[in-house]
Amino acid sequence: MSERFVLETDQGDGIRLLTLNRPDKLNAWHAPMRRQLRDAVEGAATDNGLRVLIITGAGRAFSAGEDVSGMAGLAEIGTRGFRAIARQIHEVFDLIENIEIPVIAAINGVAAGGGLELALSCDFRVVSEDARLVMPEAKVGLIPGSGGCSRLVRHVGLGRAKEMVMLGRPLDATTAKATGLATEIAPAGKTVEVALELAAELGRVAPLALGMAKLVLNSCTDVDAETGRRLERLGQSVLKSTDDHKEASQAFLEKRPPVFTAR
Repeated sequence: MSERFVLETDQGDGIRLLTLNRPDKLNAWHAPMRRQLRDAVEGAATDNGLRVLIITGAGRAFSAGEDVSGMAGLAEIGTRGFRAIARQIHEVFDLIENIEIPVIAAINGVAAGGGLELALSCDFRVVSEDARLVMPEAKVGLIPGSGGCSRLVRHVGLGRAKEMVMLGRPLDATTAKATGLATEIAPAGKTVEVALELAAELGRVAPLALGMAKLVLNSCTDVDAETGRRLERLGQSVLKSTDDHKEASQAFLEKRPPVFTAR
């Protein structure tokens, strides 16, 4: 059996945990890990029973980004080959961003470069109190090239993004929370536990409504206001006919918790 660099464990109630599993390398990326993460996310995207996906890292880091020891090999494949590999990474991060279920990054310790780019593609970020979020690419003559510029500026604004990308200044947990990049701050060693609490909170909401909200909110970042309102009307018209909406309305009248079936 091949070594597993991404571990999948179901936590019950439709919650799945993906754990990046190269702790001796601070969960730095290499080709097998990238492939396994892609397969895991694609599996999650087509699992109708899944309600929430959590991504974390084994050991004392979320992910240190691309494995430095493999960078020379990436440079040797030429610009076209490099773009092909980059496109594969982008497709995984884009799928995480677009999958119609909530995705939580449970960030323990450092999230650097591609590790932070992975976290940025998630919907929520639970950050340990000792976390360090950093984009160090400029120090090796590069820029964040897998969503680190385009997603980061949306989250923290242009000025803070320039500090992080051009100066390589890290964010601590408190600053990440203040800028809106972090959803919750967790005690050291407790990020997964806090992420599971957040997942349970999400699990009490109608899953189809969560997926539609994510789809419309993401789309509204790139369209004009009128197009955004059209998307809202379209999404609402779909949800109005669902069993979950009918169940929630009836449960409200009967003063009981709703039982959602994602239908």
